[in-house]
Amino acid sequence: GTIIYPNTFLTGKTKIGKNVLIEMGSQIKDSNIADNAQVLAYSILDGAKLHLGAQAGPLARLRPGADIGEGAKIGNFVEIKKSVLGKGAKVSHLSYVGDAFIGEETNIGCGFITCNYDGANKNVTKIGKNCFIGSDSQTVAPVEIGDNCFVASSTTITKDMPDGAFA
Repeated sequence: GTIIYPNTFLTGKTKIGKNVLIEMGSQIKDSNIADNAQVLAYSILDGAKLHLGAQAGPLARLRPGADIGEGAKIGNFVEIKKSVLGKGAKVSHLSYVGDAFIGEETNIGCGFITCNYDGANKNVTKIGKNCFIGSDSQTVAPVEIGDNCFVASSTTITKDMPDGAFA
């Protein structure tokens, strides 16, 4: 039941499950795509994992170490590198998530950036479960946001937030 549209490139050790949709122009290398997942048009996956029912694209880029949880959604013009997204997490528009852990059911707004490189080292951002991260926000790693937190639009997070906090 898997459907692979024309002009799609599958290379390396790529594995594709059942009932998967891979739309036109996608490039998939050394990646694992589980059952019922979707790779929408012109997305690039390199060393990535899409779990059961996850979606990437259109025009998404999943770099090595991108691990997209069950039912999670990566939208258009989103780049994910060396990051784990929990079940049902969403990064829908125009964002960069690198060296991060995003908890279950967390919603990341448009234009979010993990500032993970300090000029010498890569640092990690951790965002807990059921968080809302507003549009045009940034995290300056290393930083940790607890569960059930709310980050308002255009906020830069430079310090850890405990569970249930508002910034």
